[in-house]
Amino acid sequence: MLGLLGDEWTLLVVQQALMGARRYAEFKERLPISNSVLASRLQSLTRDGLLEKCPYQTNPPRSEYLITPRGRSLWPVLLSIWEWERRWVSDHAERLPNMRHIPCGADFAPVVTCRSCGDAVTEKDINAQWGPSGSWPRSMPVTSTRRRSGADPRDGSAGLFPETMGVLGNRWAFALLVAAFVGVSRFTDFQAQLGAAPGSISDRLSILTANGVLIAVGSRYRLTEKGRAFFPVLVSGLQWAQRWFRSTEGPAVVLTHTACGAQFDAVLVCDQCAGQLRGAQVKRS
Repeated sequence: MLGLLGDEWTLLVVQQALMGARRYAEFKERLPISNSVLASRLQSLTRDGLLEKCPYQTNPPRSEYLITPRGRSLWPVLLSIWEWERRWVSDHAERLPNMRHIPCGADFAPVVTCRSCGDAVTEKDINAQWGPSGSWPRSMPVTSTRRRSGADPRDGSAGLFPETMGVLGNRWAFALLVAAFVGVSRFTDFQAQLGAAPGSISDRLSILTANGVLIAVGSRYRLTEKGRAFFPVLVSGLQWAQRWFRSTEGPAVVLTHTACGAQFDAVLVCDQCAGQLRGAQVKRS
């Protein structure tokens, strides 16, 4: 998941594909992206099965990029990121627009619920344990995603999901946040659990604290309200990863809803009408 989604341009290209973009020119028109970065992301998304390259013209040869079921099922992750950035991150050049639920016509916020019992769920209601294929070393890519840099400023980050990329775009930041969600709070415990160098732990704890995701209380680091609000992004990303990248050994992480005792399967609903959200029924307000 981190290897694929720890890059803002990748997320934005998938977002535009979900909103109907198919051809190179359409992506180029909708995103402030350079030709080299767009070509690279379209190639990698096709290779990883999120887009499918389909010829539509032979002379001269032209192809379009169609969203696959794997790519389409990313919409809960993107919706959760949009809501978190909209509500909790104030340094956007322009405020992110609200989201509207087409069936009820209201501007809404997504709510995480349990598929088994229908109750709204927060991180406090979930018990997380490693599954047969799970461990810290196996659950992180070897390196963080590299971003392009150069004379063209469009080759860098788009800046639309700045703080999300501070988490998803760095393996140690993501691992620290996940560890905090399952109760790790001391510096030495983060280091022991993750097996990271002290400098890496210190650097990422400082960044997460500066961004208001964690707060230092004595010798412990606690999730803030802003940090706890990242739970929908984490759980929807995990759910997507375990659906599309299954191990023959079994799941990497097993989540249980403590209130009903069922294995947790997240469903996003509209906070206005309580209807289950579907990607095709959401638009910008």
